[in-house]
Amino acid sequence: MFKNFLKGMVMGLANIIPGVSGGTLAVSMGIYDKLIHCLTHLFREFKESIRFVLPIILGMIVALAGLSFVITPAFEHFPLQTNGLFIGLIVGGLPLMFRKVKGSRIRIGHGIVFLIFFAIVIGMAMLGDTEGKAADLSFGLVNVLKLFGVGVIASATMVIPGVSGSMMLLVMGYYNPIVATIKEFVEALVHFNMQEILRCCGILIPMGIGVIVGIFAIAKVIEIIFEKFPVYAYYAIIGLILASPIAILMASELGVITVLSVITSLVTFAVGFVVAMKLGE
Repeated sequence: MFKNFLKGMVMGLANIIPGVSGGTLAVSMGIYDKLIHCLTHLFREFKESIRFVLPIILGMIVALAGLSFVITPAFEHFPLQTNGLFIGLIVGGLPLMFRKVKGSRIRIGHGIVFLIFFAIVIGMAMLGDTEGKAADLSFGLVNVLKLFGVGVIASATMVIPGVSGSMMLLVMGYYNPIVATIKEFVEALVHFNMQEILRCCGILIPMGIGVIVGIFAIAKVIEIIFEKFPVYAYYAIIGLILASPIAILMASELGVITVLSVITSLVTFAVGFVVAMKLGE
């Protein structure tokens, strides 16, 4: 249970960072298939599903609420090293994916699927700097409906390996306002500022409902794909995983690159790689 809590924290942290996919890290840690199964069979296998999913959700909440204060200064002061850590976490899932397709005959269709999903991730990274004016989060019926829709879109992309939900929020102009609202909500809870808590809830609740709807909707589609075309699905994921490090570097400000920063980033990459392999066991 504690191991799943840690995995949830890793996924939650990943979903804060544009270019990093929580779904990819779920694959890297070996929980993706079971997570999708539990989501689509939540009511049919309620006790077993909740036992598996709840620690992951709690870990994600802790990461989103607490580590959102840490990740910004980490990227500001140690951008190359922090990116190295997450690239290691992602690439550490490749051995598991190669084991999934081992023994299956490689077909032209597998290569096409691989290239398509590789290109999707790179394409999203190229759109990463298109965020214009921050979205309006003032309370109102139209904005509530918008936030619900944004939650559906963002959560659907969060579940798909290799596709960054936070990158999608960035493209739509909601990333910075939502991250700021999460921080403000935590601070309001600490100081028990009821007015500020209610204001943040007016933003986070509609989006949260959209996130839940989006996750369950896309999870069913993904389960069908894995049942009908498992080898194609794994080749698609391999394409997403291999493209993710490129997308992260394209979307990131790496600061001044020195010999020391490169060496330390290789160390953080190795740490991330080993952690991903251990969590995937």
